[in-house]
Amino acid sequence: MVQQDDVSPIRVFLVDDHAVVRRGMRAFFDMLDDIDVLGEASDGQAALDELRVLAARDDLPDVVLMDLLMPRLDGIAATKAIKQLYPDVEVVALTSFSEAERVHLALEAGAAGYLLKDADADEVSAAVLAAHRGEVHLDPVVARQLTRSMITPQHTATALTPREREILVLVAQGRSNRDIAESLVISERTARTHVSHVLTKLGLTSRTQAALWAVREGLVARP
Repeated sequence: MVQQDDVSPIRVFLVDDHAVVRRGMRAFFDMLDDIDVLGEASDGQAALDELRVLAARDDLPDVVLMDLLMPRLDGIAATKAIKQLYPDVEVVALTSFSEAERVHLALEAGAAGYLLKDADADEVSAAVLAAHRGEVHLDPVVARQLTRSMITPQHTATALTPREREILVLVAQGRSNRDIAESLVISERTARTHVSHVLTKLGLTSRTQAALWAVREGLVARP
């Protein structure tokens, strides 16, 4: 059981495009006295729609458990929107992926925690409680990935063409391949190829490393 100082239970909202996952999380939380499930949604856009209704009733959740890979509006974009619209609502990212890139983007969007879907029940509870207290909770595997992503090799920007520098800046701004393609009026496949070339030239393995490298080199402002 989650222990907390407040008398009232922590109110949680579930967002996942798999109904079986939502049912499983709801069933687990229903066994706890200190956590109530306020509602659920099947994607990021549906979550924003539901939260808008709850906000109108002054009935927002304390914590949102947010899947990251969903149709219509993914979890990272939804997390960013939630933190902009409802700063007091905490978000814990929940996904089956442990790539450091997604960890970085989720935390940058304002997530107060990051869990893998194979986390045990106690860890999910701990993440919800930590978020409610304003703390950051990371899955141990995720924490190791994030630490490794902070280590960047020594290369210089002179290795890049002007177009590749432009691509790097957009990557550092958190743009997807689709966003880059639209911004530069090129195909998404070409954008993906450019990003791959940038990573190869700089000896990097992820977009997160590229973003950190660009900040370190002064190509973009530090967030």
